[in-house]
Amino acid sequence: MTRARALVVGALVLSLALVGVYLAAGGASYTPEKSRNPCEQRPWHENSGGLDGLAEEFTLSALDGAACQLGVSRETLARALATPEARERFAKKYGIDDEKLAKAIRAGLIRAVDDAEEAGALSPIFGVPLRGALEHIPLDQAIELVKDGRSLFEGAKGILGPVGGFLEELIP
Repeated sequence: MTRARALVVGALVLSLALVGVYLAAGGASYTPEKSRNPCEQRPWHENSGGLDGLAEEFTLSALDGAACQLGVSRETLARALATPEARERFAKKYGIDDEKLAKAIRAGLIRAVDDAEEAGALSPIFGVPLRGALEHIPLDQAIELVKDGRSLFEGAKGILGPVGGFLEELIP
């Protein structure tokens, strides 16, 4: 047998072995886990803590809130907000105009503030003015906040100037 044939036979044997291991591990009966209902309350976790942990939980909560308003899964909405093209396809598929999308995203952002306060991750001192600002935020900025809540909290640190360093200490 030539070397080339030996390599082809070896590759076929390894491929069949891989398929056998996959089937033995239950691969034939795999069904993806169902997406969580975005309208159900999601517990906040102590991820990395500090601003990064707060931003991650805020982002997930805001996506859940907006997805609930729109009647889609959080994952579907996250994919839709990834690019302008994806957003356009999403809008056509679900019949959602920019006004409805903006209203849902603002509601999601406000829900995230409520959830953060309820979890003790955000002081009402920051929550009250934050809600007021989020009610009128332009759509593109709202989308950026939903995609990554870090900019919201890093921006708050910057606005506070020298006192901003203490913001990290105020977040549990």
